[in-house]
Amino acid sequence: MSGLGIDAAVALQAEGLSAAHGRQPVLHGVNLSVRAGQWLALVGPNGAGKSTLLRSLAGLMPLNAGVVRLLGHDAREMPAQERARQLAWLGQDVGGDPAMAVADVVALGRLPHQGWLGWPDGRVQDRAVVEQALADTDMAWASDRTLGALSGGERQRVMLARALAVQAQVLLLDEPVSHLDVPHQRLVAQVLRREAAQGRCVISVLHELPLALAADRLAVMHQGRLLAEGAADDVAVHRALETVFDQAVAVLRHDGRWTAVPRL
Repeated sequence: MSGLGIDAAVALQAEGLSAAHGRQPVLHGVNLSVRAGQWLALVGPNGAGKSTLLRSLAGLMPLNAGVVRLLGHDAREMPAQERARQLAWLGQDVGGDPAMAVADVVALGRLPHQGWLGWPDGRVQDRAVVEQALADTDMAWASDRTLGALSGGERQRVMLARALAVQAQVLLLDEPVSHLDVPHQRLVAQVLRREAAQGRCVISVLHELPLALAADRLAVMHQGRLLAEGAADDVAVHRALETVFDQAVAVLRHDGRWTAVPRL
């Protein structure tokens, strides 16, 4: 199954996904398709099921029903290492071993590309990828520092660098800017747009609606269901966005771009 290429086909597909936390249903028959070369933002109020859907797509959540197809294959049937090469995950937890050097943390993203007993610092190519991921996230200056010496936002950027270092065809990120200041939120948005432009499929959960509207497509969730999905400039998606937030926001055109502003 190795050698799967990036093309214009559907990269990640959810078919009838249903999931629960214990006995509490959370997802209800969600269908979603995201193509290579697209950045899709999952948006919706707290408790809408965004993170559960993302974890289900990543294979980190047991399903009550449905199937996830990764590059056209049932993700459950893919060899674990191949799946790890093709799909990279960034969760909300920005923990990690505080004693590890930042470069070593990012190098963990190269493990799926190594032999069984390999280690990421063994190849020039891997070192170059790690250095590039650190540069892309503005963390090259901290390469030799320990993770525990960094702020929460800096650790989050290190974990993003680790996910980027996988060079997977599908990148799943759960609230990747939650700990970041505005300039670094912009940096992450630029990185995600670049990853999509290079042919990857990027799916991110975002609470920052102006940032979400910079994505190619939006998927609006409400009460465990997909209420609307479409291009970021789709008026029907904008109306759905306003609806799920009880008209507390308005989607407007400003300075040539769509943004969301609070209705006070």
